Amino acid sequence: MRRLEQAFVALNKWAVIAMLAGMALVVGANVALRYLTNNSLPWADEVARYLMIWMTFVGAGLALRRGGHVAISNLQDVLPTRAQIILRTGIVLALLAFFIFMIVTGQEYMTRMQYQKTPALRLPFIYVYAAMPIGFALLGVHLLLIAREFILAGTYRDAPGTSGNLPTGAASG
Repeated sequence: MRRLEQAFVALNKWAVIAMLAGMALVVGANVALRYLTNNSLPWADEVARYLMIWMTFVGAGLALRRGGHVAISNLQDVLPTRAQIILRTGIVLALLAFFIFMIVTGQEYMTRMQYQKTPALRLPFIYVYAAMPIGFALLGVHLLLIAREFILAGTYRDAPGTSGNLPTGAASG
């Protein structure tokens, strides 16, 4: 199971890297063309914008694994260990419920926008709006993969300075 998770995370990272590289190439080529030929690519801004949208949604789960999202831990820090575990369990359940809600909402947006096309590329907007349900589904998978460590110890699997394992004695709580 651990190897499957590692492959999933690696694939997710490479997807984000590919989107960032694609964005940089399109914007860089557009800037170069503008200065060298006095012409620009009419679709470059649109491609860069949609790649950034996709990169944001696809990369959000990776940020979650590292503890990279905004968190306010003052309440958690003053609670006893048992209450911290209960609070973190509630947080995980609330996040999962929100992610499911956003997947459904994203699918509704996709359905509404499926016949409209982007201005420059003439690409159906369904491909742009697909980033939302896919991104939140990825967030849910990442959350489920790190939930045990987060609930029991308040740690994140891929946070800087961690080995990715539970601290000694964390499971006995």
